[in-house]
Amino acid sequence: MLILKTLAIAPMHGYGIAQHLKDISREVLQVEEGSLYPALQRMRQRGLIKPDWRQTPNGQRARYYTITSAGRKQLGESESAYSEMIAAIARVMRTT
Repeated sequence: MLILKTLAIAPMHGYGIAQHLKDISREVLQVEEGSLYPALQRMRQRGLIKPDWRQTPNGQRARYYTITSAGRKQLGESESAYSEMIAAIARVMRTT
């Protein structure tokens, strides 16, 4: 869900995705390459993202990932399920 949310902002390469999540979470979330790239591969196989080769701002060639319409649909479903889970946890935490 977090990768899809990041790619909904703009296409990014793997390092950019990891850096965005680290920065936006104030360094609480640190995605390791060993987790990120297999996740990207699974999402690509499911048609949630689409890769293509581009130049980075510093002139290197990198695989950029773009969210697909199927990815946007999945993101919406994931966000809804996440909101329901957070609300349920909040209800449990309010009990005495």
